[in-house]
Amino acid sequence: MAEYRLKGLSCANCAREMEEEIQKLDHGDNAKIMFNSSKLVVSDEVALHKVEKILASDGASIVRESSDSTHDDHDHGSGRKLLYFIGLSAVLFALAIALENMIPTVAAAGIYVAAAAISGYKTFIKGLKNLVAFKFNIDTLMTIALIGAFGIGEWKEGTLVAILFGINEYLEGLGMEKARKSMETLLKVAPKEAILLSGKEERVIPIADLQAGDVVLVKSGEKIPSDGVVSEGRSSVNEAAITGEAMPVEKTPGETVYGGSINNEGVLKVTITKPYEDSSLAKILHLVEEAQETKTPTEQFINKFAKYYTPLIMVIALIVMIVPPLFVGDWGSYFYQGLAVLIVGCPCALIISSPIAIISGITRNARNGILIKGGVFLEQLGHVDAVAFDKTGTLTKGEPHVEEMIAYTNIKELLRIAGSIEKSSSHPLAKAIMEKVEQQSIPLEEPTDLKTIAGQGVEANISGQTYRLGNEASIPFDEIPPQIQSDLEQLKDDGYTIVVVSDHEQVLGLFGIADEIRHESKEVVAELYDAGVKNAVMLTGDHDKTAKKVASAVGLSHYYANLLPHMKVEKMKELIKKGKTAMVGDGINDAPALAVADLGIAMGKGTDSAIETADIVLMQDHLGKLPGAIKIAKRVNTIIKINISLALGLKIIALLLTIPGLLTLWIAILSDMGATILVTLISLTVLIDKNKAGTQK
Repeated sequence: MAEYRLKGLSCANCAREMEEEIQKLDHGDNAKIMFNSSKLVVSDEVALHKVEKILASDGASIVRESSDSTHDDHDHGSGRKLLYFIGLSAVLFALAIALENMIPTVAAAGIYVAAAAISGYKTFIKGLKNLVAFKFNIDTLMTIALIGAFGIGEWKEGTLVAILFGINEYLEGLGMEKARKSMETLLKVAPKEAILLSGKEERVIPIADLQAGDVVLVKSGEKIPSDGVVSEGRSSVNEAAITGEAMPVEKTPGETVYGGSINNEGVLKVTITKPYEDSSLAKILHLVEEAQETKTPTEQFINKFAKYYTPLIMVIALIVMIVPPLFVGDWGSYFYQGLAVLIVGCPCALIISSPIAIISGITRNARNGILIKGGVFLEQLGHVDAVAFDKTGTLTKGEPHVEEMIAYTNIKELLRIAGSIEKSSSHPLAKAIMEKVEQQSIPLEEPTDLKTIAGQGVEANISGQTYRLGNEASIPFDEIPPQIQSDLEQLKDDGYTIVVVSDHEQVLGLFGIADEIRHESKEVVAELYDAGVKNAVMLTGDHDKTAKKVASAVGLSHYYANLLPHMKVEKMKELIKKGKTAMVGDGINDAPALAVADLGIAMGKGTDSAIETADIVLMQDHLGKLPGAIKIAKRVNTIIKINISLALGLKIIALLLTIPGLLTLWIAILSDMGATILVTLISLTVLIDKNKAGTQK
């Protein structure tokens, strides 16, 4: 399959019709015109000259690689050309009005026809071709209406309709192009070249030539070309292209960097771990581009409705032209009314009522580091009733943290012994204790006779004294003082994992260790309720006391503990029965529950599993922007409803004007033009970020 960028694509309905025509060609079965991103995907075997002929019938064409202008420049140029023709038509129209009482009627009519032709000659040509082929769309309707208007001597109104229709086309294309450019600005974050290091030699190469294992040089202000690991240098890196976070992240040797992020200062040498096409950024941009073309249920309904709407209007127009005159006469007046009804058959405003808002919503969220894989998921996000969270790595950091420490001896002595025993261990609990020790900057000793006691912990000799560190069973004597026993029970009740430090005679201290709750979790849950979510729950495999503590701390309405993966799936199915439910997890351990949920939302900061598993990916390593994403989705859904109401409402009003005989050609076209303007402007408001809703504070 080959992919081509298109220019001059301004009408969604026309794009669909051209796609159907291309699909009738040999080897064209799988051809697809992606209206939102202005692209054509077609088989390499299809006759390209035939494809171009079909595109040219609607004023569209393929942008050649050799062109010295960008895609944006092309479309802007074609828009300017149309605007120029509309302006010239308007001048001729004004001239005809000024001179019509001073020159022969034929001459005035000639000026009106010239003005109409300049503004709408493409529409007339396409409409005449469609008439011959018995194909009825907006171009056919406009052509019939204008021929009819001129046929009954309505030169002025016919010309005004042609000019207004031209303005309508221009505005429709302008609105769509604004949304496209917003998306394309997002896609331009991809780097183009890399400085490859081969020994002491530096060579500039296209990023497409990069391979895993290559070492590249990234200077201050330059983009990191692909995912990799810092091999040399220190710097802060702006990862906004990946995570949407504006705050720089410090990078040192051994740390991961993402393609498309920007090196703020200093020089970094980066060992590439993935070729660019497999990098996080490439996957994100590809998915965002694909997301533009997925049809929501609303869009599918609109497109299906539009296919029947135009023929229905034609039938109504025919009835208006024939039935009333049979009873009251006045064929000329009702013929005129019927022509006006034909113009009301334009479905353009209705068709664009959804895609501009959808593209704007996806783009706005992508800028914030929220990757939504399609319009259908954006629409669903706006209807979410409940959000279910995994605990570990989602509401919590997934890293053990000492939350309580009880010392029965000198605190520094307790930390010195615990740190000396744990300093060489890689166990997560040992890391939590070492973090506490390092905060006090306590000098440590080298333990001797270090050994593991199965099911209990470790034993070691420090300065000639034997110490034990482990769980409650590691205490080497049976009689535990009441105060210590009480403290142990309290730590258990609080849901902590307990680490005991003792010698052969006494307990020196207790560590209460828990998974640290993310500082933003409580605020996020409160903002979710504020955004209209009715129920926020937690699903965890952890025991009940720990789950209760976390749920209470972050403000969840319910929690479900001791759940194995298959039990999470069953619980998710129960929640779905009560309303549309989203599941938020890390994209790895929660894959089954994410798959079952109405909407799977993964956290992952660019990890492959997160990007591939879920319907929505939070590219940050926190939940801070989730409420904002839901608010944007709700706003998009509201705007689509408003747009559909406006598009249909104005047309219904226009049709009702036929009853008292007040519908005119220019009122008919203004009803569609007014709807197009309102729909476009309202949809583009999604791109305006007034209060940075949902940003990480």
